[in-house]
Amino acid sequence: MNHSPAISIVIPVFNEEKSIGKVIEDTTTVMDSLGLPYEIIVVDDGSTDNTRRVATVYKANVISYGKNRGKGYAERKGFQHAQGDIIVTIDGDGAHKPKEICNLIMPLLNGSDVAAGSRFLGHGKRHTSKLNLLGNFMFNMSVTLMTGRHITDSQTGFRAIKKEALNKLNLESDGFDIETEITMKSLRKGFKFQEQPITVNRRKHDRSKIKAVSDGTKILKTILKTNLSKTHHQPECTLLNPPTPNYNHATLTKMAIKK
Repeated sequence: MNHSPAISIVIPVFNEEKSIGKVIEDTTTVMDSLGLPYEIIVVDDGSTDNTRRVATVYKANVISYGKNRGKGYAERKGFQHAQGDIIVTIDGDGAHKPKEICNLIMPLLNGSDVAAGSRFLGHGKRHTSKLNLLGNFMFNMSVTLMTGRHITDSQTGFRAIKKEALNKLNLESDGFDIETEITMKSLRKGFKFQEQPITVNRRKHDRSKIKAVSDGTKILKTILKTNLSKTHHQPECTLLNPPTPNYNHATLTKMAIKK
């Protein structure tokens, strides 16, 4: 029997020909071991190298639109195509470990709406530059002050979110501020938000594409804009197919969500 995907893995990518293959391969291995219907969506954000060609070799749906529009645009494009009840985002540069995907999915199966990976609860801090640490501290403090929730990593690109919750966020960001927008709007809407520790690898190829000044400014503007917007508190979402609470890892690996 054919099943619609229960989980959609969205991977935004720009000029990552050296890493995207392994990211897809490792993600496929993890998802196959879980036994859940899934899809992998790679969104090529106008790469000028062989990223798209490399990605098409693997088990993934590849979306490409020729022009570099930004990480946020790529994520939103991936969300539009995602069919799963749960959406997972993971970076295509190899910084995140796909084996930790199940640690983000499990809180959603137990009632959370959003599970965000935190570098600062895990072992990612040591691979984060001092400048990025300072910037993240400022952004996290701003989010905490404006939402009343203590957040340790508002800029994470590794998270899981229920599709029904995602559809209520009305995301607009085209750049790296998409992560802040998801965090802020999720908290402002009263969704059940949980942070999970993640491990972050040091980039092996090229440098981070984040521009400290320009992207940092956009992130702060997004925090302020979202805080001033008329985002009303709504009841917490429920799973489309709610399971029995308190799943352990063994149960998760055997479970299949049928549409």
